[in-house]
Amino acid sequence: MKKRLGKWLLGLMGWHVGPAGDEVAKCVICVAPHTSNMDFIIGELFYLAIGKQAAFLMKKEWFTFPLGLFFRALGGVPIDRSRNTSMTEQMAAEFARRDRFRLAITPEGTRKRVDEWKRGFYYIALKAGVPIQLGYIDYGRKEVGIMETFRPTGDAEADIQYIRSRYEGMTGNHSERFQ
Repeated sequence: MKKRLGKWLLGLMGWHVGPAGDEVAKCVICVAPHTSNMDFIIGELFYLAIGKQAAFLMKKEWFTFPLGLFFRALGGVPIDRSRNTSMTEQMAAEFARRDRFRLAITPEGTRKRVDEWKRGFYYIALKAGVPIQLGYIDYGRKEVGIMETFRPTGDAEADIQYIRSRYEGMTGNHSERFQ
């Protein structure tokens, strides 16, 4: 029922459900382009449509009652930025604690145009020993999906260059914000 609802809502918005990607219990999902708040809604509907759930990071301050219940139900993971441990360490520990965990991260780190992607998604996957699924929200084709599963090699420069190349030709909601 949930899958049908997700597909129906995406269809109502004019969107197509693309490939669902490999079935993996744990992964980091690199989601691009990210140029609009609508990306979150489209991404959540995609995961509803394929019968999966992806977690996402939020400041821990958003997890107070009653909003905390809502964000946790959607897959929100509170991040404590005041702790001395790095986000990479916190997320690697989260992967170790769970049997199933798919963490969606936008490498741009903002909805604004950036020249360089943040590499946190890459280092989290490397530290946790999990693959990276390349998720996309292409407003040009009105399609959302996961194009492939990539295993980080440890050569961050080459891997990031390859990952970015996979998004060439895709269009964000605000195309001028994505290169």
